[in-house]
Amino acid sequence: MFSDKNLPNILTCLNLLCGCLAIVSVFSGNVTLLVGMVFLAAMFDFLDGITARSLNANSDLGRELDSLADMVTFGVVPGMILYDMMVKGQAQEIIENEFLLTILKYFPFIVTVFAAYRLAKFNTERRQSETFLGLPTPAVGMLVTSFPLILRQDIWHLASIINHPFFIIITSILLSVLMISEIPMFAFKFKNRNWKDNKTQYIYLITSFILLIILQSTAVPLLFVLYITFSLVNNSMMQRTAS
Repeated sequence: MFSDKNLPNILTCLNLLCGCLAIVSVFSGNVTLLVGMVFLAAMFDFLDGITARSLNANSDLGRELDSLADMVTFGVVPGMILYDMMVKGQAQEIIENEFLLTILKYFPFIVTVFAAYRLAKFNTERRQSETFLGLPTPAVGMLVTSFPLILRQDIWHLASIINHPFFIIITSILLSVLMISEIPMFAFKFKNRNWKDNKTQYIYLITSFILLIILQSTAVPLLFVLYITFSLVNNSMMQRTAS
């Protein structure tokens, strides 16, 4: 019989389903479906945590299921997107050595490998209840998913940069390092509706909304940088308060 305690796991499974559909969209080249599924999955990933806390339905099963779903949606999918960009981009024109080209073509899957390591690390420690240590995989998934959308719209003429193999390789390395780093990142876990207790989250969300209206999909990489910046500032302020 259905219980409201099962609702968080249902939302997590919807995240996983969206991830599977996102994989299909990478194969088919359907950017609209890809973006829609990843961002919908991110919403389900956000809601399953809120629902679990509000229903007091946290469980080891839910924790493991959440990481498995995130591994597909925010681990496998970004690796496939970057691989697809490498294959269809400028790599063959710039890298003349066939052997090196073959190796670098699959290099973006380092993001998938490090995402798996990060999620396993997250599940085996209890230091990340209030904040994250290292870049969360959903942030990686949404950033990488924005690239095909930016390329399709290209209102700022960034295609030559984003499609460059060195950009893809550097991005893959940077994301991989950030995921397993010890940098404290703020989480969207609202303690209450009070502005003072959730000031960082509220300011970030308001800023994100404004930038998305102005810059559209191009705002996503900027929001990624702002997320890291806000996290560093927030951590610095917390340390000052504690001392």
